[in-house]
Amino acid sequence: MPEISQFFGIVVQMYYADHDPPHFHVRYGGQKALIAIESLALLRGDNCPRERSDW
Repeated sequence: MPEISQFFGIVVQMYYADHDPPHFHVRYGGQKALIAIESLALLRGDNCPRERSDW
């Protein structure tokens, strides 16, 4: 999967022709999540409150 960014141990990845809704994948340690691009809502996966910010 193409890596878009990596910072503070967080890896952001995205596929060009992935399924709807438009989203990106985030990995942090053993956690994985899918985040909607338009709303930044958590679509699926883990979301540790310590790493989460109030975007």
